[in-house]
Amino acid sequence: MKKILTSSSLYLLLRVVVGGLFIFAGVLKLTDTSGFAMAIDNYGLVSWQTAKLLSRTLPVVEILAGLGVLLDVKGALGLIVVQLLVFMGVVGYAVHLGLDVDCGCFGPTAMTEGGGDLKQTLYRDGLLILACALLYIQRRAAAFRPRAVQRLFKRP
Repeated sequence: MKKILTSSSLYLLLRVVVGGLFIFAGVLKLTDTSGFAMAIDNYGLVSWQTAKLLSRTLPVVEILAGLGVLLDVKGALGLIVVQLLVFMGVVGYAVHLGLDVDCGCFGPTAMTEGGGDLKQTLYRDGLLILACALLYIQRRAAAFRPRAVQRLFKRP
């Protein structure tokens, strides 16, 4: 077990999967912000104006957080976890109410391509939370230290 927790290869693989997924999802949402705004609006939690604002800002935050996890920047993993918890809360709310809406997770067209199962979305997000937890555990067990964002732009 100790070997798994201190594996730098697993640490890198998890960062690539989690970060890459968030970058991919964010880019897909940015390709159709009006469709994503409609997906947000279908939940009925925010006004149309707020949905339009969220459709432009959430994907950017997802992309930046995904890049941060990919590059192992301090704070990025926490931002991913917060986003996942909020997403799970919203999707859980929709499941509880029995809403038949597109989760909007991978852009507004995901519903037509079989991405509309909200319970499946909850399971996927739960797996991502577990992956993030494993990354946190690995940081402690193997003393992996994320870098400050300033170090990315520092000359050697």
